[in-house]
Amino acid sequence: MIAMQTERFAAMGTRVELHGFGSHDPDVLRAARCAIEAVDDALTIHRPSPVTALNECLMSGRPYRIEAALLLSALTEIDAAYASTGGLFDPAADVARPEAGWGMISFDPDNARIEASRPVAIDLGGFGKGFALDRACEILRKSGVMSAFLCAGESSIAVVGEHPLGGAWPVAIPHPLRPGQYLAELELCDEALSISSTVGAGTNAPERAAMIRPTDAAVITAPRCTAVVDRNGGRAEVMSTALLVADLDQAARLLERAQARRFLFDFSREATTYDQPEMALQ
Repeated sequence: MIAMQTERFAAMGTRVELHGFGSHDPDVLRAARCAIEAVDDALTIHRPSPVTALNECLMSGRPYRIEAALLLSALTEIDAAYASTGGLFDPAADVARPEAGWGMISFDPDNARIEASRPVAIDLGGFGKGFALDRACEILRKSGVMSAFLCAGESSIAVVGEHPLGGAWPVAIPHPLRPGQYLAELELCDEALSISSTVGAGTNAPERAAMIRPTDAAVITAPRCTAVVDRNGGRAEVMSTALLVADLDQAARLLERAQARRFLFDFSREATTYDQPEMALQ
């Protein structure tokens, strides 16, 4: 019998589950939960937080001194993500203000200072779940947990180590348009998975913001789904979003540079899959 401990709670607007396997301190999962809740408190825009204080300054043209360590760390990763995706991942893009974007933000991580040349606001919702799972996994690993499965909703997953029975963790990605069918079956080992989609359950929620391609302000309406496996959950979230909004040439460039498993499914063309041939799963 393999011992298992579980934490279930709501954070970042979704249901979060943490499952730890094997013998370990019962307080470890609680610490991992606290790490996720701390990220939620730091990055949310739905209640007062360091991000809402930051946005007040950016919208009014004032510089902001970043005092929250989690926010500084998140912005540092975001700045790198903006560059690595050619601007396709942009937490300041706004369908209501096509001219807005991360490119008008000046971020100085060494001095923990940020300002913008014109009014902008950032939303880290497309990044925060993976970022939070990364911090929870870090705590579990440092505490000696050898096997754990973490998920934030059905679109953000991270695993620590191998499956408790040995080998990789099997994960199937449901087809968003065909109940009972799967787009892909993947295996994870000490990795994270992010799934983004313009179709399927939840995509028509009233509060869901329109997907926008930051490079030309185009609203993405094509039926698509992306999946990215990476060692880093935040990076996986960034790339799944970037692939979802990319045009075909941009997507090809992102996939050519892949250092992780990346998949783009376009349902307008009979679910054609674009991926690195060596990464394809049969």
